Amino acid sequence: MLLYSPYAQNKTFLFDISLVVFIIAGLTDIIDGPIARKLNIATKFGRMLDPLVDKILICGAFVCFAVICQPEFLFNWSKTTLHIIRWSVAAALIIREGFVTVIRHAAEAKGIDFRAVASGKIKMLIQSFAVGTLLVKAAHVQTAYWGYWFTTITLLIMLAVTVISGFTATRRISQRPLP
Repeated sequence: MLLYSPYAQNKTFLFDISLVVFIIAGLTDIIDGPIARKLNIATKFGRMLDPLVDKILICGAFVCFAVICQPEFLFNWSKTTLHIIRWSVAAALIIREGFVTVIRHAAEAKGIDFRAVASGKIKMLIQSFAVGTLLVKAAHVQTAYWGYWFTTITLLIMLAVTVISGFTATRRISQRPLP
C-alpha cells in the first residue's frame, strides 16, 4: 500500500489503512510469543524467526518511506537533504538489524541464549512508534510545523535507541553458553 500510495488518488486512505495493518501486525507480534510459551510450543526456530520478521517489518517500512519520499516535508529542508535523511535512516536500520541478526545466529550457534531482552523490546516499540508517526504525518499533518518537530524528534530518538541497543547486543555475545 505504501509503494502504491504515490499513484493513488486517496493517499490519506492508503496511509490510514497501512497504519491499521501495521498495528495489527505489531499486536500479533506481541501476543505470539506468550501464546507459544503458554502452550509450550516455543522453539529455537521461533526464537530466531520472530526477531527476523520484526526486522523485515521495520526495515521494509523505512525503505518504503524512502522510496515514496516520506516524510515529504520537514521544515524548509531541500528535497536532496530529505532524500539523504530518508535513505540514511533506512540504511542505519538495515545495517544495525543485519549486524544484530549475524550476532544472534553466532550466539545461538555457540549455545548462548540470545532471546529478546528489554532493550530490544523497547527498541522495537520505539521503531514501531516512529513508523506510526510517519504514517500519521503523511496522512494528516504533512505541512504542520509541530509535525515537523514531532517527526524529527521521534526519528532522532529512534535512531539513538537503535544504535545503543545494537551496542548492547554486541556485549551479549560474550556471555557464557547455556549448560
